[in-house]
Amino acid sequence: MAKLRTPPLEQVLAFCAENPVERVFLEDLARRGLGRFLAVPQNGSLQALCHFGMNIGPAGLECGVFARRALASGARMIVGAESSVNELWGGIARHRPSPRRDSPSEPVYELREQPAPGDSGLRLATSSDLDLLLPACSAAHEEELSVNPLEYDPVGFRQRTRIQIVSGRSWLWSEDGRIRFKAEASAWTPSAIQLQQVWTDPELRGRGYARRALGDLCRLLLESTPSVCLFVRAENERAIGLYESIGMQQVGLFRSIVL
Repeated sequence: MAKLRTPPLEQVLAFCAENPVERVFLEDLARRGLGRFLAVPQNGSLQALCHFGMNIGPAGLECGVFARRALASGARMIVGAESSVNELWGGIARHRPSPRRDSPSEPVYELREQPAPGDSGLRLATSSDLDLLLPACSAAHEEELSVNPLEYDPVGFRQRTRIQIVSGRSWLWSEDGRIRFKAEASAWTPSAIQLQQVWTDPELRGRGYARRALGDLCRLLLESTPSVCLFVRAENERAIGLYESIGMQQVGLFRSIVL
C-alpha cells in the first residue's frame, strides 16, 4: 500500500500544472488554503493527489489508495477526471449505499479563443442581487445534482452564494426581476477559470439569452486568463449545444457521484 503524505504547496501546484484544466479546481483550493490534500509521492513529484473537504477530488494514477480516507470523510460528492473517480469509487463502492446520483462520462469543455460578442446585459453580481440569485442558484444546483440545497442546508447555501458574489465570481443578466442568464466561477487560477451553474429562467429559455451572455462572459474572462472551462452531464444535450455554439471544444471526461 502506497504511503500517503500531506504534500507541500509547490508540489501540488506542479502536479496541477501538468493538466491545468482537469485540475483547475484542485489548484484553486490549494492556492486558497482550503480543505486537506493527501498525495502519493513519486521521485520528487506526485503520482496522485486527493482533496478532502465538502467534496472529494481525486486526480492522477491509482487513486484507489485514497479509499479508506474517503470512507471516513463524510463528504457529499466525489468529482474529478473519470478515470481517477473510477479508481477511487472502485475501492469504496462495496462499503457504501448506492449513490444518490452517479453521472459518468461528463464532457469537459474548454474555450481558448474569443467568441463573437453577444451584446447582452451581462454584469458582475453585487450584494443587492443575493435575494434574486439565491433561488436561481438553488434551482441550478437541483437541476445538476437532484438535490435542493435550500432544503438540507439553507444557511450554509446562502452564505456560499453570498461569498461567490462578494468574491467577484458571480455574473448575471436580469431584466424586470427575471434572470435571463447567470453563472459562477467555481475555480479560478492563472491558467484557467472553471464555470458552474450556467442557468436561465426556464420560462425564458430558447430565446438565445444564454448563448449571448455566455459568449460575453467568456470574452470578458479570456482577457485575463488563457482558458475558460466547465463540465456538464452527458445527457444535457441543450447545454452541450450551447457550449459548442460559442466554440467550446471537448477536452476530457469527468465523473461526479453524489453520496
